[in-house]
Amino acid sequence: MKPVRTFIQQNGIRACIKIEKPIYDLTKGKLARNRFLSSLDIPYVGTSVKIIKENDTSTFIAKFNADGSYDNSDFKILTFTDLHMDEDYDLNDKTLQLMIDNIRDVKPDLVIFTGDCICAKYQQIDAIQFGQMMEKIGVYWAYAFGNHEARAEKEYFKYLIFKSLSDFPHCLSKFGDPSLFGYGNFIINIMDSETELRQSLVLFDSGRDMCEPHISRDKVPFGPDDGYDYIKPGQIEWYKKEITTLKNKYGKAKSMLYMHIPIPEYKEVFKTEKEPDGSYAPTGKAELLYGVQYENVGCAPYNSHLFDAMKEMGAQAIFAGHDHVNDWAAKYEGIWLVYTQAGGYNCYGMGNFDNRFFWEEKDWLQGSTLTTIKPDGTITLEQKKNSRFLK
Repeated sequence: MKPVRTFIQQNGIRACIKIEKPIYDLTKGKLARNRFLSSLDIPYVGTSVKIIKENDTSTFIAKFNADGSYDNSDFKILTFTDLHMDEDYDLNDKTLQLMIDNIRDVKPDLVIFTGDCICAKYQQIDAIQFGQMMEKIGVYWAYAFGNHEARAEKEYFKYLIFKSLSDFPHCLSKFGDPSLFGYGNFIINIMDSETELRQSLVLFDSGRDMCEPHISRDKVPFGPDDGYDYIKPGQIEWYKKEITTLKNKYGKAKSMLYMHIPIPEYKEVFKTEKEPDGSYAPTGKAELLYGVQYENVGCAPYNSHLFDAMKEMGAQAIFAGHDHVNDWAAKYEGIWLVYTQAGGYNCYGMGNFDNRFFWEEKDWLQGSTLTTIKPDGTITLEQKKNSRFLK
């Protein structure tokens, strides 16, 4: 029954979007306000990336020159998080237009969203509009769930959001191994040729809150009310197995991980007590590339040791969102821990956070994070703040 129900609901939503577009246009946005496609300037950016092959959990992509040969130049990934599309549609429009402006400006080879983006009560409508918007832009993209898109691990409406997004031709997201926690544990492999792997991008569903039956099964010494969720042992073992398989086939497999909730190692970079100006001082344990911490790390109280697996597998970086006003990147024990710039204007941190920061919009933190993968597989990281578009 799930495929039939999904087909009916998706096509009903698409029809509703078409019917209400002229209403939005005629009323100049006073009615059908959440039909945001009508209010945005959406350019076609396009891509030279193509899908080479794919399976149930992985997609292999590469850049190509006009003559059909592999293009092994820099590969640019633009990452967004915490767009928090909510009930204030004017702020939604600002959030999305600036997101689009970032894509137009950078012209990335891939866009990754790490959750808490589609959060309004019209989530199912917004998910399809979101996909339609990205298809108009014409770049490849992927989506990982945050802690606000859905309330349960594998409920139907969480499935429907993910299905609606992953149905679009340029969306690389996959449901992944059904035995794993959540939806959307999958890998994007960036190739330099049929036999050369440059980088593997591993996306995880990082959950919402600590929950049963995982607490009991994993012998976690915390309860359901004790904090945010953790990456499950099954997800970690899947990651290790997949990367090992890639190493055996291609001889190497550098990886970067993407999820919403940061892992506990993020707490090693800054002290937990605030300085007089409201920020946090570095611990000295990590090499800070850029940014500041303005709130304590919102990770799980339980460490499931994903970071240890990353070191074992030779990972280069991990990207998280969730903590809107932490905007830093730091290398800890050889791995980059990165906060993607939060992009939403509907969420806390829009400005004047905690009554002491960001008094002027030029100082606000919203934006995106640009990761450039060099031909030799090394990476560079760069903040792309929305303030650069201010007139």
